[in-house]
Amino acid sequence: MRYVLRVIASGAGAFAVAAVALFSSASASSSQMVVYNFTGGDDGGNAATSVAFTSTGRAIVTTVEGGSDGCGTVDELTPGPGLWTERTLWTFTCFNDGKNPHGGVTIDAFGNMYGTTVAGGNGGQCVGDGCGVIYRIGAHGGFTVLYNFKGLDDGFGPGNAPAVDSNGNLYGDAPDGGKHGLGVVYELSHVGNRWILTVLHAFSGRNDGGTGSLGPLLVDSASNVFGVTETGGLHQAGNVFEISPGPNNTHVFKVLYQFKGSPDAAFPYGGVIADGSGDLYGTTYFGGATGNGTVYELIPKLTGGYAERVLHSFSGGTDGGNPLSTLVFNPAGFLFGTTSAGGGSCTCGTIFKILHKNLMTVHQFGSTGTDGQFPLYGLTPDAHGNMFTSTVQGGDFGQGVIYGISP
Repeated sequence: MRYVLRVIASGAGAFAVAAVALFSSASASSSQMVVYNFTGGDDGGNAATSVAFTSTGRAIVTTVEGGSDGCGTVDELTPGPGLWTERTLWTFTCFNDGKNPHGGVTIDAFGNMYGTTVAGGNGGQCVGDGCGVIYRIGAHGGFTVLYNFKGLDDGFGPGNAPAVDSNGNLYGDAPDGGKHGLGVVYELSHVGNRWILTVLHAFSGRNDGGTGSLGPLLVDSASNVFGVTETGGLHQAGNVFEISPGPNNTHVFKVLYQFKGSPDAAFPYGGVIADGSGDLYGTTYFGGATGNGTVYELIPKLTGGYAERVLHSFSGGTDGGNPLSTLVFNPAGFLFGTTSAGGGSCTCGTIFKILHKNLMTVHQFGSTGTDGQFPLYGLTPDAHGNMFTSTVQGGDFGQGVIYGISP
């Protein structure tokens, strides 16, 4: 059901110089543009991906379909004036190396790239297919499967890039399988010459929630892990949780907030981010005043726990609706994100920014025949403060785009 939803939703002077170099056009609207069109061929198609940047400024993305075997790709995009140039780093064969990567990759401090596939691998048979893998592409090339999901207590079908801590441990969630059949949160650690997966929590669908999120987990410097569940919880509308290291290699699971449903937020898919005060921010696909999703903030209370406030309830109209994205701050303190629906006449999604509960629509997708359609993931800044997202449809070939803005 989770992946069916994705298909349906199928310094000022220095900054100005960087923006002009990246978005070179004579038009006044050149601060926004499609920088790459996926063809559905060797470069892949259905770009359900976050964007990650290497230390040299190249963008790394994934596609769910296409490539030489039709099962998705990992691509490197080199920025330049106008459209960017593409190089395929890996084409998935649908079998031992995995099939259908979602969510892009995470890049560690050494330039290694980590991602997941929702199917393929040789760890087990899930719905007639493999159960998915965690993979690495080295900073200087070379593809390695680090873990094959078995579809047992370890879960299956991971659909987001794992988070990486300072020790090189990977953290993620699998939305299906596990002890109760409702997904797990895992840690993958390098022990000797092996990678060992530890289940940090298996969701039961009760107060602890069920089904891990579309967005990445948040891991702080003390290895506390923050995330959301798409379903379950006290009100069956999802929750926000924290997993902390406990004594004797144990882990302590704690629910930080239980979503209540409209007019409160409900059913989060994107991950959470934190500000310097420890407040957490995220989006929900449903809930809010009209049921079209929200942007929310969780504020730590002196007495313990968190208080929640809805910063914006989407209407499904020009402001967008049904966000799946993880948010990001820009240096001016604005929160940026995307919605998977709403916007203009196409209702193909939006880019928005919000400050102090004031939301502004930055872009409405589908405004032209070659614009992108349906952004599922959030925005990623480059070294110059420009931000980039992807869409799963639209563009010159209908296979999705990478879209950039200079806020």
